[in-house]
Amino acid sequence: MSGNTDSDKPVRDKPWMFRTYAGHSTAKASNELYRKNLAKGQTGLSIAFDLPTQTGYDSDSPLARGEVGKVGVPVSHLGDMRTLLDGIPLGEMNTSMTINAPAAWLLSLYVSLADEQGTDRTKLTGTTQNDIIKEYLSRGTYVFPPDPSLRLIKDVIVFTNQDVPKWNPTNVCSYHLQEAGATPAQELAFALATAQAVLDRVKESGEVPDERFPKVVAAISFFVNAGVRFITEISKMRAFVDLWDEIALNRYGVEEPKLRRFRYGVQVNSLGLTEPQPENNVYRILLSMLAVTLSKKARARAVQLPAWNEALGLPRPWDQQWSLRLQQIVAYETDLLEYQDIFDGSEVIDRKVEELKEQARAELAKLDSMGGAVACIDYMKEALIASNAARMADIERGDQVLVGVNRYTETEPSPLDSGMEGILTVPDSVEIEQVAALQAWRQNRDNAAVNQALTELKSAASEGRNIMPPSIEAAKAGVTTGEWGAVLREVFGEYRAPTGIGAAHAVDEMRMAEIRELVSEVSGKLGRTLTFVVGKPGLDGHSNGAEQIAVRADDVGMKVVYDGIRLTPAEIVAQAKESKAHVVGLSILSGSHVSLVRDVVQKLREAGMNDVPVVVGGIIPQEDVNILKQCGASAVYTPKDFQLNEIMTGIVNLVDQNVDALAKAG
Repeated sequence: MSGNTDSDKPVRDKPWMFRTYAGHSTAKASNELYRKNLAKGQTGLSIAFDLPTQTGYDSDSPLARGEVGKVGVPVSHLGDMRTLLDGIPLGEMNTSMTINAPAAWLLSLYVSLADEQGTDRTKLTGTTQNDIIKEYLSRGTYVFPPDPSLRLIKDVIVFTNQDVPKWNPTNVCSYHLQEAGATPAQELAFALATAQAVLDRVKESGEVPDERFPKVVAAISFFVNAGVRFITEISKMRAFVDLWDEIALNRYGVEEPKLRRFRYGVQVNSLGLTEPQPENNVYRILLSMLAVTLSKKARARAVQLPAWNEALGLPRPWDQQWSLRLQQIVAYETDLLEYQDIFDGSEVIDRKVEELKEQARAELAKLDSMGGAVACIDYMKEALIASNAARMADIERGDQVLVGVNRYTETEPSPLDSGMEGILTVPDSVEIEQVAALQAWRQNRDNAAVNQALTELKSAASEGRNIMPPSIEAAKAGVTTGEWGAVLREVFGEYRAPTGIGAAHAVDEMRMAEIRELVSEVSGKLGRTLTFVVGKPGLDGHSNGAEQIAVRADDVGMKVVYDGIRLTPAEIVAQAKESKAHVVGLSILSGSHVSLVRDVVQKLREAGMNDVPVVVGGIIPQEDVNILKQCGASAVYTPKDFQLNEIMTGIVNLVDQNVDALAKAG
């Protein structure tokens, strides 16, 4: 009688790295969360920074008001980084930092802390996202113009290649491209074009010897999105693998196959998560995760999953634990890791992969002919706006089914829904405490050393020297995030990315007819075209919703004023006054909606525009809707309100209700 022996058992692959994207309120609170998650089996850190940090401001900047600690952790100086990673040995941790425009600064803080811990820099492993082109196209946390932004990325790559060789200095991010509406072919092409732009800049600089350049190519990693259409997503990932291998070999001459590997981490699609029946999101997350784990050839090296309730607000530790357990069950309870690639030889998969590669190559060739990714920022932005408009129209018509949203909407009360207790909220006191701690930090440092460090930083930026060494010295001297950002803003200037709302796109004329007639009727009563100011107050750069509202408002005949992201309440009110707006719309997804709406309404009153209705859209808990209305909002829209024509009708009716006063005001 024979039995199984250990030699008969399949050899299991090592699982991918388990991450959760986390950070909130304060460095101390975030550190406690990281320690808990690591104790539960998380194997890498993925740090979420708050919006002031992401855009290079200190917590006490006027632009940071209401944003501190809301969507991530504030890190204003080395002391914050020290607290954030207290008790976590950096030489043993793989840390991903979602930071772009100030990536050189946050990496400098991280390296400074490693030096302080006595950790050899060559042992540091991790990633800075550091992809500025996708910020212009989708995410919005850019600061500087394209040329100096690419220079900063180049500086980080050159520095890490020499001093921190295991670090991924740039994480080309197609994640937000998909969230902005990219088709699979656009996601492939726009991300690969970005990687080419970065590598071309490094090569042209001549700052990396030819023999080390293949290591630069190998250090480029990607951060990718995956949705529930997992056959398409699996094929997309396999196409990424093949196309990157081609580019590394043919464009950059990388001979060693190992250095041409497509290395990527993933967060599965948060865009597809729904506010109605949010419990369904658990299935969506699992299916999306399978797209990046089933195919061994194209398996992610790191996976972070959103929580089931992220369409409602900031997830609690328990919600993050649920997502972590999902990864662990797939990795350890199933036999997925015991087999070779189960899709090799699949005619269906091979056909889809080749189709996507052909489309992506054609798009890449078009981008190349137009001068590359940087020269094509306007073109790519308009392409994303058009693709997203088509996606939204498909959802509105029901051609793209969202269970619980546009079909099967009947539902039972959810035992998981417990109001504000069902999400993590950041109290206003966090900002007060963070500002006080920041001011104390400034008072207790050596100001002479700080001034000297800032002078050297400015000189390096102005003279074209690598920004990393003076940034590390500045971090050690006690310079703050806002001070670092201010110096580089002074040298490089700031940038406003294109809005893309003039993009040519398909318009469903039949479905627009009724609302166009209503707009025309109300415009007649007003004596001129109904004017709608769409504003993005605060530092939140997620502009997809605002853009689609602006596009649809234009489609139905309104005069639309939309100047993009990161406007102050005063700037939005000035726009409203100059354009004699009949209605103001605010898009806010960062959790700072109450303070920003209150500010805008107050400034409208001060400008004598009391009769102009204010409508608000964003990720807004139901419990805050009445608060916003008490602050002066006339209507509040959340992700459950997906029918854009219904939103347009509601906006026009609000104007119609106050038409006499608005017409009298001009």
